[in-house]
Amino acid sequence: MTESVEPILRVQGLRKTYGEGHTQVVAVDGADMTVDEGEFVALLGPSGSGKTTLISMIGGLLAPTSGTVGLGATEVTAMSRKELTRFRATQVGFVFQSANLVPFLTARENLLYVASLVGTPKKDAHARVDQLLEELGLADRAGNLPEQLSGGERQRVAIGRALMNDPDLVLVDEPTAALDTAMGRSVVELLQREIKSRGKTGIMVTHDLRMVEYTDRVFEILDGVLTHVERPSALEH
Repeated sequence: MTESVEPILRVQGLRKTYGEGHTQVVAVDGADMTVDEGEFVALLGPSGSGKTTLISMIGGLLAPTSGTVGLGATEVTAMSRKELTRFRATQVGFVFQSANLVPFLTARENLLYVASLVGTPKKDAHARVDQLLEELGLADRAGNLPEQLSGGERQRVAIGRALMNDPDLVLVDEPTAALDTAMGRSVVELLQREIKSRGKTGIMVTHDLRMVEYTDRVFEILDGVLTHVERPSALEH
């Protein structure tokens, strides 16, 4: 008999509302989700469906109205503000829709800055930056500022930054929104490869049905209501 493995991410009854009474808006309505270690899943839905709100709560950026989030042994929704700051810096890597790089720092410096937030020794930080930039095909662009990089290169730097502190969970918000189809596929393939090869867990928010083929499972969200589609192929028409 095989031993059952607890999912690394556990989301239960997660709800986020804004306003009160007849003006109340329900952004996320009682979401339940579990994700195993090493899984790369998609969160699919149109604009305004609650996707970004949901991953913002999972990543400790936004407090839920009710419900719980657990990552490994960590109960995210029970944390203080100070604990959440540390949690976001050490256990979660974020890749935002518009790379959100520090404009006056080079690609290399953007990654080193993240390491400095958690006090990584300089020698270790420099070695990890060199490794990541090499793996991401950016070794020859390390000294370039964001404005000197293409959209795809900026997203690759953002992926490197998300992986810099060796997080347990990588949250990716619309990584292909500003890219053409070919570059979008390249970025998502890279994300999948990096998450899988490192044994991390990833959630990718997207409205692009073409990108879910790179994921293990798909969750759909519409008007704040989350449902689970077992396999990406189930979404094909």
